[in-house]
Amino acid sequence: MASIRSAIVSACAVSGFICMSPASAQDSYPSRPVKVVVALPAGGSVDMVARMVSQQLATDTGQPFVVDNRAGGSGQIGMPVVAKAPPDGYTLAVSPASFLTTNKSIFKTLPYDPEADFTPVTKLVNQAMVLVVRDKSRFATVGDLLAAAKASPGKLNFASSGDGSPQHLAGLLFESRTGAKLTHIPYKGGAPAITDLMGGQVDMIFAPLPEALPHIKSGKLHPLGVLSEKRAVSAPNIPTLGEGGVDRVFLSAWIGLLAPAKTPQPILDRLNKSVKALLQGDAKAKLLEIGMEPAADEAKPLKQVISEEIRLHADLVKAAGLVPQ
Repeated sequence: MASIRSAIVSACAVSGFICMSPASAQDSYPSRPVKVVVALPAGGSVDMVARMVSQQLATDTGQPFVVDNRAGGSGQIGMPVVAKAPPDGYTLAVSPASFLTTNKSIFKTLPYDPEADFTPVTKLVNQAMVLVVRDKSRFATVGDLLAAAKASPGKLNFASSGDGSPQHLAGLLFESRTGAKLTHIPYKGGAPAITDLMGGQVDMIFAPLPEALPHIKSGKLHPLGVLSEKRAVSAPNIPTLGEGGVDRVFLSAWIGLLAPAKTPQPILDRLNKSVKALLQGDAKAKLLEIGMEPAADEAKPLKQVISEEIRLHADLVKAAGLVPQ
């Protein structure tokens, strides 16, 4: 018996991480690199936030937080990677709202359950949505665009970062509120959609403000209005769609940090603490400058936000007559 006990002790000494109790493992988190999955291509606003947060977490913990872009399928490639990962804090997701809310109404089946397969850590940022075009001479105002859309139903198209994305949902909302008929062109991410808009391949996009703002400032894209009741803090010169005569088209796109379901609370608390320090500190001004509003201090838990928006978006998709794919 003594020799067996000695062997076990020796094994634990060599591979302490295997014999470590759950509590001590959580206390030492993270003790190795962490994967941060972004189910979108590099270059968009979600990827931008993921890299900013990952850099802060790496600095705070002394371990690398490595962004892993798994684009395609409107989140159906990347999100299952996190959903099926062990709940140990070493695989996380930085996700747009749509992959956790709208997808449930857009698709007949999903390879993950937005509510059951994840434990939300925190909402990271809110983003205003803005309607932008390339051809300012043709569409100087939202009224010009709306007139053209109604004159030739279905002729004008709008790009999005994929089926069920905030851009897609914004287009549906615009159609629902105005009676216009547009053609949806889905892309595998916001960056390629913006690129094709600037190249003249598509007519417009309802983009998260951070993705469009640099091109608005450079003069390559022309903003017709933000989809909010008030002008965006980071872009006060851009009118609301309401100011242009299009009422009740309100939508914002948030980004959240999530872990697999059943991730221990001490690990979630560790992540939340670092993220809040980032969003309350030096990053706050930088985020506002690029069109994002830090949201980690919002009173409503992200889990509740996801649940409520699943129902709201389902109603919008149904009203639009969109058939799940």
